[in-house]
Amino acid sequence: MLEETDNVIGLEVYTPEGIFLGQVDRVILDVPNKKVDGLFMETASPVLVDEGVSINIPYGWVQSVGDVVLLRYFPKRVSRNGRVEQ
Repeated sequence: MLEETDNVIGLEVYTPEGIFLGQVDRVILDVPNKKVDGLFMETASPVLVDEGVSINIPYGWVQSVGDVVLLRYFPKRVSRNGRVEQ
């Protein structure tokens, strides 16, 4: 688990294909279970996410956190109506 969530806020997020997705705005915590639940992004790349759609990336999709966040999975497209293209 991450020691300090403040270090993650503002990090750039990349898909497994190396496409820039956006920056982490908030870290979502599962306090009762003392673990990170997800990474919240207010805005994301319009290449992958419809404009105006905020997303919460499940922490299980995260491959690594360092200078950037690298995902092990992200769908092809997330649309405004909640539809996800795999």
